[in-house]
Order: sequence, then C-alpha cells, then structure tokens
Amino acid sequence: MFIDDTIAAIATAAGEAGIGIVRISGSKAIEIIDDIFRANNNKKIYEDQRKLTYGYIFDFDNNEKIDEVLAVYMKAPHTYTKEDIVEINCHGGMIPVKRILQLVLRKGARLAEPGEFTKRAFLNGRIDLAQAEAVMDLISAKTEKGFEVAFDQLEGSLSKRVEEMRKEVLELLAHIEVSIDFSEEDVDEVTLDYLLEKSIKLEKSMTKLLSTSDTGKILREGLSTVIVGKPNVGKSSLLNSLLREARAIVTEVPGTTRDVIEEQLNIQGIPIKLIDTAGIRETEDIVEKIGVGKSKELFNKADLVIFMLDASRELTNEDLQIIEMIKDKKIIVLINKTDLPNKLDIAKICHLIGERSIIKTSLKEEVGLDELENVLVNMVYKGEVKSNSNLMIANVRHKDALERALNSLKEGIEAIRRQMPMDFIEVDYKNVWDYLGEITGDTVGEDLIDHIFANFCIGK
Repeated sequence: MFIDDTIAAIATAAGEAGIGIVRISGSKAIEIIDDIFRANNNKKIYEDQRKLTYGYIFDFDNNEKIDEVLAVYMKAPHTYTKEDIVEINCHGGMIPVKRILQLVLRKGARLAEPGEFTKRAFLNGRIDLAQAEAVMDLISAKTEKGFEVAFDQLEGSLSKRVEEMRKEVLELLAHIEVSIDFSEEDVDEVTLDYLLEKSIKLEKSMTKLLSTSDTGKILREGLSTVIVGKPNVGKSSLLNSLLREARAIVTEVPGTTRDVIEEQLNIQGIPIKLIDTAGIRETEDIVEKIGVGKSKELFNKADLVIFMLDASRELTNEDLQIIEMIKDKKIIVLINKTDLPNKLDIAKICHLIGERSIIKTSLKEEVGLDELENVLVNMVYKGEVKSNSNLMIANVRHKDALERALNSLKEGIEAIRRQMPMDFIEVDYKNVWDYLGEITGDTVGEDLIDHIFANFCIGK
C-alpha cells in the first residue's frame, strides 16, 4: 500500500526528561530535516544514515536557533514503518519537543494519529496485526512474564502458529474443492475419511491454544482479586502482608475499612490487582453501608475471590451469606488467626464450598503466605500452560476470533460425520480460514483496523 503523506509526533512521554524525541516518517522526511537541521560537521544527514549526527535545529524563517540536538536518518525500507524515518533527539521537557514538532508540522508533515507509526508498519507489510497489537502489550506489560509473552508475539510466535493452522485449513479446502469439481468420480468416501482425520487433529491443536487464553489475559491485564469476609477477619492484614507494607489501617475495631483499597503487586511474574473491601455485614453506618455495597459489586466482577474466615470464631450468618454469594466464583478460602484456639467447623466449610483451595494462615506470625502465593500461581497456569511457554492467547480479540474459528471447525467435522454435501462443508472451512485470518489481519475490515490503532499512544 502506498501512503503519500508524511507524519510526525513526539515519541517520548510528556514531562521533564533528559531526552525528548520527535519522530518523522514519510516521503518528505529528508526534505523537512534538510530544511531545519544543520550538522556541526556541515554534512547532510543522509550522508551518514543510521548514525546520530550532532547539530542544531533552526527556524530559518524567523532566524532562530531552536535547540541543540542529535538527529538520525533511516532510509526505507529498512525502518520501523518501511518508510524514510528521521528522529530528532532534543533536550527533554515540553518546550523543546513542542517547538521542534510545531516547526516540523509547519514544514509539511501532519500530526500523526494514535498508533499511526505502527499502523503504517502493518499496512506496509512489515508486521501483521497480531504483532502490531503486541507493541502496546510490550509498553503496558506489568511483569517480566507479561513482557516475555508480548515480546514473543511481536517476534511472530502467535502469527506463525496461526499461519500454520491456516495452511492446514487451506489444504483441507483444496481437497473439498477437488471433490466438488470431480463429484461424478468415486472419491467422496476417501476424502471424507481424510478430512475427518486432519480436522480432528486441527481441532485439538486449536483447543490447546485457546486453553491458554485465561492465562494470557491475566498476564496481559492482571488477575483481579478481591478479598472478602466479615469485619475483623484480617483482610487488611492480608493486603499489607502481600504488599510488604502497611497500606491499609489495621485495628481491633470491626468496620475499619469502609472504602475499597486497590493495589498492584507481582507474584512470581503474575500481575495481581488486589482489592481490599469493607467487611460484609449488616450496618446502620451510612459510610460503611456504601462500602459494603461496593464490596458486593466488586467481587461479582472479580477473576478470583479470597474469602477469609477467623479460625477463633464460629461460623456466623454473615459467613454463610458470603458463601452463598460467592459459591459460583473462583475462590480461595483463607482461614486466618490459626495461632488462636480453633472454634471453626472446617468440615462444614468443606461441605459448603466443595472442592476449593483451603489455606490456613496466621498473618500475625507470617504463616501460610508462601502457600497462598503458590496456589495463586497454580490457579493461573492451571497445570495446562508451563510457565516457560510464551505462546499464549493474551488478547480478547484474538480469543474471540479463535473461538469462532473453532466453532466453525466443529460444525465442519459434524457435517463430515453426517456426510453432508461438500458444498455445505466448504462453507464451514472457509469460515475457519477467515476467522483465523482476523488474528493476523489478513481478513479484517478497515473500520476494525482503525479501532485497534486508535487505542495506541501517539508517537508509537
């Protein structure tokens, strides 16, 4: 695709910094930099491409020196966008980069839209859509593991796997079309057996990849984990213990936490969004009542609920009400204060919650935290994805496309088993081909492409 205009944007974050970068991409990049930059060695910037050149940015229209800079020219097609690119490294801070950008725009560039540099890399064929989306995942990664998954996707691990699947579908489509073209020949039975065998193998492969989506989503966005329980069971103490700091107020007075406290932490490479909520109980206090309402709303949306009980107290109606509210959620039961004499009927709890993880802790004596962290990690990976494997579905859009592809494949398998006409079977396999193509961008519309890149930051 040929793109005629030239774009520019500030590529570094706003605020004071040692360096600020203005990025220019397009056919006029050289013309613009030649008009505003003078190297200290009097060379033209294109004479030493891919080398930082020291000099100054000038506004010759107003006879004004703007800033002392290092500039670099990168010649197409071996650049991020596959277009000519110039980057101007100036002093950090809003004034220098803003003045240089305004000058570049005045000389013929236009302000880049959010994500437009990466969009051009996609449109010009340097990367596919899945790789483009991985750029933002890299930028927003919250842990080393999340970064590794995003980097592998940027390197093309997911794209290669999807393309392998599409090749398999294409091979199946070829056999289907041959069967349609030579329907008078007696090839249907052999073809159906072949299609069924290959399709079942592909179905297993797609199902395995799809099974990574929950883990991938958590590594990308974080595991939303809500701590619930009646007042004074140790919810705020748990938050403080996991954070290794006194973030929440802890007292013997029930109802101390009246609002929601939310913190981010990293447990063995997994980003956790940990939310401490108000103790759930009947109360006449207006502020506490609002907090209890927020607690109920949050654990309905949470990926995981940590339900805390006090080992030194018997089960109460408040505990039973909470169990009823969270019984259909993914939960870990934490029995705290095990350093005190036990009054809790654990057998009854097991009966009420079924086969869920139950961990005994004494936060006062720092007992049980390691076990809790290990259970959290195991729940994320579910034993289905090894922690050293970075080939995952981490994007909701990719998951949706893969689910639709898998459903169409299952419909195709069912049609084969029922020996439906090949024309009917062909429709299902063409859908599989198209849905897989949505992941890499081969079969997506312009509106969706625009929507995806609109979520990028300007300058990337």
